[in-house]
Amino acid sequence: MREESGARINISEGNCPERIVTITGPTDTIFKAFAMIAYKFEEDIINSMSNSPATSKPPVTLRLVVPASQCGSLIGKGGSKIKEMRESTGAQVQVAGDMLPNSTERAVTISGTPEAIIQCVKQICVVMLESPPKGATIPYRPKPTSTPVIFSGGQAYTIQGQYAVPHPDLTKLHQLVMQQTPFTPLGQTTPAFPGLEASPPASTHELTIPNDLIGCIIGRQGTKINEIRQMSGAQIKIANAMEGSSERQITITGTPANISLAQYLINARGLHRQL
Repeated sequence: MREESGARINISEGNCPERIVTITGPTDTIFKAFAMIAYKFEEDIINSMSNSPATSKPPVTLRLVVPASQCGSLIGKGGSKIKEMRESTGAQVQVAGDMLPNSTERAVTISGTPEAIIQCVKQICVVMLESPPKGATIPYRPKPTSTPVIFSGGQAYTIQGQYAVPHPDLTKLHQLVMQQTPFTPLGQTTPAFPGLEASPPASTHELTIPNDLIGCIIGRQGTKINEIRQMSGAQIKIANAMEGSSERQITITGTPANISLAQYLINARGLHRQL
């Protein structure tokens, strides 16, 4: 992408639920880079739909990070500029009301076909060049999420992206705390000692997921959902699509730890698709 567009493209650190792609250069190189990104996202949507019962293709969605002092120019007097952008490009444009955490920037979400998005980005760049930011901008920096720790089979794991990674230090600490008592892996409810339950009883939790994200959570031939089932130790059932509904019901059964890990992994897949 860097070579073909001629733009500088940087991607922020990967230990956060969101990563920021910064594209720098003359406007024509920026449009080329945005075009390549938009078409790549469309390709991902088409691939994720190959297993999905959804028939209508969801739009490509990008979230831009814009200094708040420039958002007024993007909206225009009485919303005139944003209305003009929507009408002339066919893209949906939304400017967030609040600033992003610990920054003076706001999110501008654009969605539509790749062609509509590229035209919209062109118009946004023109406005940003005509109205430079006023005062100092405190850039938005996504914060790493506090990493959940999962104990299973006497091992401690931390969640990194979509994977549970063994953590030797936490495992040692965990074994010390357990004082070498037999530890029942998650998902087994047989008591290790009479009268003592080694893991909490199974419970059920329901999640609602938009239809346009379900394909990405299921994965090609169910690979992703099976991976989530294996990693979390939870039972996961996805209800069939209801006519006229834009959402699907997911039922997760297991211990509270199984359920919270399954939820985390499902949300991480959905978030990964949306970014």
